[in-house]
Amino acid sequence: MIIELTALHYVYLLFIVAIIVAMIMKKDITLICIIGILAIGLIGTDSVYKSVMGVFNSFIYATKELMPTILIISVITAMSNVLAISGINGEIVSPFKAVIKSYWIAYWVIGLVMMILSWFFWPSPAVALIGALFLPIAKKAGLPAIGVAIAMNLFGHGIALSSDYVIQAAPKLTADAAGIEVSKVVAASVPLTITMAVVTTTVAFYMLRKDIKSGNMPIEYEVENDEIEKEGPHLITSKVLRKLLALTIFMLFAIDIGTMYIYKLQGGDATALIGGTAIFILSIVSIMSYKKEALENITNNLVKGLQFGFKIFGIVIPVAAFFYLGDSAFSDIFGNILPSGSNGIVNDLGVALSNLVPLNSIIASITLTIVGAITGLDGSGFSGISLVGSIARLFSTAIGDGVETLTALGQLAGIWVGGGTIVPWALIPVAAICGVDAFELAKRNLKPVAIGLAVTTVVAMFLI
Repeated sequence: MIIELTALHYVYLLFIVAIIVAMIMKKDITLICIIGILAIGLIGTDSVYKSVMGVFNSFIYATKELMPTILIISVITAMSNVLAISGINGEIVSPFKAVIKSYWIAYWVIGLVMMILSWFFWPSPAVALIGALFLPIAKKAGLPAIGVAIAMNLFGHGIALSSDYVIQAAPKLTADAAGIEVSKVVAASVPLTITMAVVTTTVAFYMLRKDIKSGNMPIEYEVENDEIEKEGPHLITSKVLRKLLALTIFMLFAIDIGTMYIYKLQGGDATALIGGTAIFILSIVSIMSYKKEALENITNNLVKGLQFGFKIFGIVIPVAAFFYLGDSAFSDIFGNILPSGSNGIVNDLGVALSNLVPLNSIIASITLTIVGAITGLDGSGFSGISLVGSIARLFSTAIGDGVETLTALGQLAGIWVGGGTIVPWALIPVAAICGVDAFELAKRNLKPVAIGLAVTTVVAMFLI
């Protein structure tokens, strides 16, 4: 059945193009999304007040959809803060000190630890921990600071953040925009993530090894962070107790992973399990750390975590609000004003496109990678991945298959570019803690990431 496209469809498509252009020009897209929602409301309802209400209601809708994700990141951040202050974080990674004896071991161990911690805590909290504890060890083993920064970037902000298998913030955004289940995006991303991970980390290590042997290393800066040079005072003074708590926390999260597998928990259920465990750990460690002041400090850390969560997702809400209009959110916000038989703006556009353009898996894969990379140019990694979900749905409708793979591919490209691997302004935290130049770090990451995206795109073509 062919749905006749209306002004709503064309205006929505026009604003998608405007958003892409703005991202290419490295401009913020929040205002464009707001104007887009207002314009769609005016065309669809012929009412100014309903359109204005629709803008606010779309924000409420997006916030409700994203709230579990915002909360889990906030809770994880709050827990991470307490673990750092108590000294437990140091005990979690202390066993690796005896393992790192050469620069190549340092590269892979730091990367793998960063990846694992980033899956559970997200890269932002993990950066300070890994940098503070591993940088001096890595230098003694012969790995320069730029090598530490590269490993942290590629494994944390690249592999872990783009896959996001535990917290599932990224697949939640893209899956909602694509109109599919989170579990399908996660499953489809596995072969793409493995491909990207192997190619980028191997190429980066090969290039780094050549530079180390030739002595072609960049200037390192003095890092103004006492935590890197020595351990500061900890709220939990007993080293034995810190080790016991570190082991307990590791076991609790291991039990969570086992529970997810046994009971097949995914999406919101998996997030709730991790979040509940993090709150439990936050509470117990706070009581043992702060003692009589535990009640106040638990609240303070939760507030700091919420501030971080909303700071990260504040830019995402208006963008997600616009792209949610492409599917089920439209009728909830503006009422049932789409043409009879419509399956949503994005689906309608997909059907129309399939009748006009002979799309295939090759063109669709290349386009999703390019669009995903463009969405990452703002340095967020998350602000535009709703767009790739919508485009993946549109293209899959046109070619008749592959929505999960296309969605995962666009998500991967967007976060690898913007999440903190090759956009200089997103690399500042890692560069600062390692004492290297952010632009130099971006330059060294560029070739491995570009090669990885090219190879992964080819793999996606065969999977669709």
